[in-house]
Amino acid sequence: MVGFIRLSLAAVALCGVGLRPVNAAAPLQDAPPAETRMFPYSGDVPPCDHSFVLAQIMRDFSDREAEYWNSALAIENFLEPRETGYRKYGLSFIPRRYCEARAALSDGSNHRVTYEIGEGQGFWGLGFGVKWRVQGLDREHESSFGR
Repeated sequence: MVGFIRLSLAAVALCGVGLRPVNAAAPLQDAPPAETRMFPYSGDVPPCDHSFVLAQIMRDFSDREAEYWNSALAIENFLEPRETGYRKYGLSFIPRRYCEARAALSDGSNHRVTYEIGEGQGFWGLGFGVKWRVQGLDREHESSFGR
């Protein structure tokens, strides 16, 4: 009888191995890299300290502050930009570089900036696009990103 119970428990354990939740986050190992698609990506994403990337964040931040918040606040400089990840979700996804830096603002304060640079995410899907967030100044979504 004990042997039957052990065998039954082993069978249940083996069956349970394949019962993973559908939404479990696991990278797909056999998915082809984005570079092998019909319209392939190159995998070339600018580094975190690229002048065009930082200038775009500065420009977008100033525009948002002026137009949406009626503020003259601006980013004057970036301190220590660094990469925090590259293609974190696997090779089959759009190539992205994840970065963070400290932003010196025109009011004398410093804030952490998190940003991602995505290939093919620019205007009309050309070039690269930058999504960013200045912590402490994302008034609408302060609790939902980067915490």
